[in-house]
Amino acid sequence: MMNVSRTSAVELATRIKQRDVSPVEVLDAHLETIAVQNPKFNAIVTLAEDKARLAAKAAEAAVLNNETLGPLHGLPVVIKDVTLTAGIRTTYGSPLYKDFVPDEDAAVVARLRRAGAIILGKTNVPECAPGANTVTPLFGATRNRWNPELSPAGSSGGSAVAVASGMVPIAHGTDFGCSVRIPASFCGIVGVRTTGDLIPNEGMRLPWDTGQVHGPLARSAEDAALMLDGMVGLDPLWPASAMPPWSSALAEVQRTDNAKGLRVAYVSDISGLGVDKDVDDLCRAAAKRLADDGAAVEEITFNVSEGIDAYKVLRGQWMVGQQLERMAMLPEFGPNLAGNIRDGLKLTVEDIAKAEAVREKCLKKFRDLLSRYDFLLTPTAPVTPYPVVKNFPDLIGGKRLDNYIDWVASNFLVTMVGFPAGSVPCGKTAANLPVGLQIVGPRFSEPRILGLSKLVQRRASVGWPTFAG
Repeated sequence: MMNVSRTSAVELATRIKQRDVSPVEVLDAHLETIAVQNPKFNAIVTLAEDKARLAAKAAEAAVLNNETLGPLHGLPVVIKDVTLTAGIRTTYGSPLYKDFVPDEDAAVVARLRRAGAIILGKTNVPECAPGANTVTPLFGATRNRWNPELSPAGSSGGSAVAVASGMVPIAHGTDFGCSVRIPASFCGIVGVRTTGDLIPNEGMRLPWDTGQVHGPLARSAEDAALMLDGMVGLDPLWPASAMPPWSSALAEVQRTDNAKGLRVAYVSDISGLGVDKDVDDLCRAAAKRLADDGAAVEEITFNVSEGIDAYKVLRGQWMVGQQLERMAMLPEFGPNLAGNIRDGLKLTVEDIAKAEAVREKCLKKFRDLLSRYDFLLTPTAPVTPYPVVKNFPDLIGGKRLDNYIDWVASNFLVTMVGFPAGSVPCGKTAANLPVGLQIVGPRFSEPRILGLSKLVQRRASVGWPTFAG
C-alpha cells in the first residue's frame, strides 16, 4: 500500500489525475504526518486545515467531472510566512503581525492555486526573514528533521523541514541571500533560487527588486521542476516579468539521462572564507562523479571575495527599503531585525555607489566563467548543521567567525550577480548529516540545473532523515 506522505509530488499528481488516489486522501495523509511531526520540529506555524479541506473536496470534484487539471492539482503546499495568503494569517514571524490576515494572495500564491495546489498553511521564519536561521520571537525555533538539536538554517527553514519530514510533498520558499539554498542543504532536499524575472514579486515589499525571488523546495529534482512549472509565467502588467524559454521544466528534467557535452567547473570556496573538509570532500566527489555521466569536470580556482563587503552594503540598503513603512516600529522589532535596519540607515549614497561598482566587477567574473563552463559547482554551505540555539556557526574550516552574515557568502555572492542556483543533496557526513552541492547556471537555466541535480541524486541519494522521531 502506498505511503502517501512519502510519495513523490510527481507520482501523487499522476495518481490523482488517474483517480488512483483522491485529493482528500492525500490531504488527510499529510495532516496525519503533520500531527505527529510538527510538534517535534515546529515547521508549520499556521495550519489552514478547514480551508484546505474545502479546496481538496473541490479538487476531487474537478477530477470526477473531467475538468482540465493544473500540474499541481490536489497537492498540499505550505507557504513561507512572509508571503501574503488571502484569508490565512501572515505574521512575518513578528509579534507585531501575529493577527494579520491578508485580503489578497501574493502573485506566486495565486499562481500556485491556479495550478491546482492546496494551500495547507504557513511555515516558520525569523522575524521579517533576515537571517540564515529559523528562530522567531513569535513561534520559537524550527528544528532540523535530521537532528532536532540542530538548526535547519533559514530563512525558509520551516518550509524545508516540512518537506524533509513528509508534512507536504513540496513547499514555497524565498531567497535573497541564501534562504532557499542553505535550508535545502541542511535538510537534505532540493531547493532552487530562480532567475529574478520568472516569478513576479507582487505582494512583496520592493517588488521590482529581483534580488529577492521565490523558489521551490522538494525532495527531488523532478518534484522541484513540477512545482516550478506551477510558479513561473509572464505577467505583462508586471515590470519585472519574463516568459520562461521552456514549456515544461519537468519534461526537460525527465528527459535528462546524462551529462554528455557539458562543461562543469568545481570550486571549493568562491568566498575565500573557507569550507569544512568533510563538506568539500563530499561535494568534490559528487562533482567528479558527473564525469561518469559524460560531463567534462574541471576543478578550478575562482574567487569573488571582493563582493562580500559590497553585498553587505546592498543588503543594508534593501533592509531599509523593506522596512521603510514600518520604521516607526523600529523600537518594537527584535534585536536581529532592528540591528539590520540600523546598519542600513548608516549607509551613504557613496557607499551604495561603490558597492554597485564592485557588483559589476563580480558580475563580469561570473559572466566570464559561465561563458567557458555550462555550470559552476560549489558547496552550498561551508558547514553542516550547527546547534539550533546558535544564530550562526562558530567556525568554518577551523577559522572563527565574527558575524552572522559571512558564513553564507557562497550563496549571497551568487544572489548579488543575479544568476539562478540550486542546491541538491550529494551525500552524508560520518555524523549522518546531509550536505548540499550548489549548482549555478546562466539566467533561465533552471531546468538544466535540475537535470544535473537529478544526476547527482541518482548517484548520491541521502534518503529520508533517520533520526528517531
